[in-house]
Formats: sequence, C-alpha cells, structure tokens
Amino acid sequence: MAERDRIIVLGAGGHAKVVIATLHAAGYQIERLLDDDPARQGGVILGTPVSGPLADVERYPGFRAVIAVGDNQARRQITERFHGMEWVTVIHPQAIVHPSARFGAGTVVFAGAIIQPDAAIGNHAIINTGATIDHDCRIGDYAHIAPGCHLCGDVTIGDGALLGVGSVVIPGKNIGSRAVIGAGSVVVHDLPSGITAAGTPARPIQIIN
Repeated sequence: MAERDRIIVLGAGGHAKVVIATLHAAGYQIERLLDDDPARQGGVILGTPVSGPLADVERYPGFRAVIAVGDNQARRQITERFHGMEWVTVIHPQAIVHPSARFGAGTVVFAGAIIQPDAAIGNHAIINTGATIDHDCRIGDYAHIAPGCHLCGDVTIGDGALLGVGSVVIPGKNIGSRAVIGAGSVVVHDLPSGITAAGTPARPIQIIN
C-alpha cells in the first residue's frame, strides 16, 4: 500500500470512530491515531491504538492526515498548528456524490450523505451521516452539517457554522459564519453570522459575538 493511502488521524473522541469507519470503508489504512488527552492515549478505537500527542504528526512528513474532531473551532486551531500538513478528503463509498461536486482539503463525508450537482464544500467541513446537500449549495470551511440535515438548492452556509441534527434549510437561504442552528429547526429566512437560532421557523435566540 502506498504511503498516500496510509493516514494519520488527529483526534480520538467519539467523532473519530465515524471518521475511522469512513477511512476503512474508503480503502485507507490508518498509520497513527493521535490525541493530546493522556486519558485517551493507550486506548484502542476500532482496532487502532491511540497514541499522542498531536504534535507527533510532524514525525511522518510523507503521510497525509485527517482531523477527527467534531468541534469546528478546534479543527481550525489544529490546521493552524500544522501548516505544512497535507490533508486528505475522505468520502464514504456509500455516500451519493455527483461528479460535479467540489470538496476542499480535509473534508469528510459520511455514509448515507447525498451531495447533488455543483455543490461546493470548503476545507475541513463535516457532512455527517445521512445529510443531504442539494444543487448549487455552498458550504464554508470548518462547517458541520449534522446527521439528517437537509439543505435545499442554492443554500449558503458560512465558515464554521453548525447545523444541528435534523435541521432543514429551504432554497436560496444564507446562514452566516459561526452560526449555530438548533436540532430540528427549519430555516426559512437568512440568518446572520455569530448567532444561535432554533425553532420552526428558526429565530435567533442568542448572539454569540
């Protein structure tokens, strides 16, 4: 197996289990699973031993890596620590992805996701289990589209935004960067950056910054 098919995984929490399962399904071999938390080091996730710290990734310059951390800000901070790393984009073979869809570095797409024509997804985004991204959607860097979300056509999601499980966005709407949309919410209006919104229809309930 070529070195490019042997991946370093950064992060060993619950989210890492799904990332590892996706890597296995896509035919990759995991070279190392790293975490900064001493309590996780020495454990095993899906047959892969956990070691660390994350800085050990720099000992493997010929390998690519993926960040297995669900928190959007934490993923950004990790990429800022390791500027020279080559990040792999991983798509589960049981996701349905149109050939015209585009993906940034380090993005992961889990089983059951559907991504339709001309969707554009940024760097280090998460398209979680069973989420659907329709035509011409634009998903920002470090965004997380949680399990069972449904984005209609021509939706824009800003950098670092989080759409909670089962949320829905009607066509053509814009959600700003770092916004958080509560589980089960229905977005029928544009929503600004840095807010938390929830409900049907989704309304701002908190300003983050």
